[in-house]
Amino acid sequence: MTASTQTGQRLAIAAEALYLVNLLLVPGLAFLILALLFLRRERAGELARNHLEQAFAASCWAGVLLIGVGGAIVLIGDIEGMITWVVGIIYLVCMHATLVLLGVLGLARALSGKAWRYPVVGWPFR
Repeated sequence: MTASTQTGQRLAIAAEALYLVNLLLVPGLAFLILALLFLRRERAGELARNHLEQAFAASCWAGVLLIGVGGAIVLIGDIEGMITWVVGIIYLVCMHATLVLLGVLGLARALSGKAWRYPVVGWPFR
């Protein structure tokens, strides 16, 4: 494995790890770092560019799906209604778990040095 291939794989791993950190530990800060790496993707290798594009697109969609749809559920429903909160919590838990699982799969692909495309949420790229 050449040095540029190793660097590309490390960047791919970092992109997928930042996606997971954004979902699990430090939302916002990890997204900003991922966005900075995404903006510099032209200098990266093919593998790193693939993972950067996919992780960034998935992070953007995760924000829409979790914050946007979660907020819409509360706004559409009665904020004091029990059904609104049950639906909202079930939606958020299921969607968050799905996004984390997809992130783990993306990280596994990056660790193995293979390209990855997030199903549905990674559609803007490739």
